[in-house]
Amino acid sequence: MPARFNGPASSGNGGWTAGALAERALSLGVPRPVTVQLRRPPPLDRPLDVVPTGASVELRDGADVVAVASSEEPVEWAPPPAVGPDTARAAEADYPGHRSHPFPRCFSCGPARDDGLGIFPGPVGDGLVAAGWTPREDLAEGGSVTTPVTWAALDCVSGWSSDLEHRPLVLASMTARVESPPQAGTPYVVVGTTLRVEGRKTWTASALYDAAGLLLARARHLWIAIDPAVVRQLQES
Repeated sequence: MPARFNGPASSGNGGWTAGALAERALSLGVPRPVTVQLRRPPPLDRPLDVVPTGASVELRDGADVVAVASSEEPVEWAPPPAVGPDTARAAEADYPGHRSHPFPRCFSCGPARDDGLGIFPGPVGDGLVAAGWTPREDLAEGGSVTTPVTWAALDCVSGWSSDLEHRPLVLASMTARVESPPQAGTPYVVVGTTLRVEGRKTWTASALYDAAGLLLARARHLWIAIDPAVVRQLQES
């Protein structure tokens, strides 16, 4: 995982990591949709092993299991509804991450960098957050945005539908279905919502729409709340 695709300062973005492993798992015969469980912070800029283990695929750092990809039961889940492009763009002005961000250099949603996705979701009512997103050319292959980047776009937007500013979360699990890959240079809308909260666990969902409101991709997530002291350590790493 190249250092560009970080979440916290010294570890991989959860969505990008999950998407990269899901793509490899599909190539190894794991059926859609793929769920990726993140077991530990994904290390950056060093070789990791992809190991098939029966019906699943593991991402390993030496003997340590970083993440596991397996097939989710083939069930549908409702994505958050579409939001108009003008509404989504206007909501970005109220992005909480502009005031306080646990990981300001996050590839997906960090405001302290100019080579990330620049997805800054703000509230649009009914428990939803939304933002506009126009993918950069350098994040695409043959015009189509790569699978890891698409998963990254579906990642943090849902986290910001909860109180991420005051209750920092890290991604523990993600399932995504990409019906049609986004295209570089084309404007889209990403939408997120919180499904439920139980103790330290938060379940969310997200969706990617084109400007006409056509659903291109959807995801659901499990997040784990972490101590603010841990956040400070990750910021300084």
